[in-house]
Formats: sequence, structure tokens, C-alpha cells
Amino acid sequence: MKLCVNDEVIEFDGRTLGELVVHINPETPFAVAVNTAFVARKEYGGYVLQEQDKVDIVSPVVGG
Repeated sequence: MKLCVNDEVIEFDGRTLGELVVHINPETPFAVAVNTAFVARKEYGGYVLQEQDKVDIVSPVVGG
């Protein structure tokens, strides 16, 4: 399926957000939003992605 991950369209063969996070392997710590809605880490494994979902994987920024 095609997904938009951090504003880049990718082809992804998996099904869940958990599989995508393993595939992307982001640096920790990070947070994930799908279609602008925050998804809790404990929900990644059961969160089924859909074609054309917009996934944002972000890391906190320190400073002010």
C-alpha cells in the first residue's frame, strides 16, 4: 500500500503501524500521528493502516 510518511510517499507491504515503525526504525524517543491523530505506543501493533494514510513520526525538540 502507499502511505505518506513524514511527507514522503512510500510503498509499504505491512499492515499495522507497529510493522511500519519496525520498518522505518526511527530514533527514540518519538511519537506517531496517523491522519493528524496521536496514536499511543501500546496501540501500534493493533492499529491497521489504510491506503493513503498520512503518518507523521516526530522526535521531541529540546530547547526554547
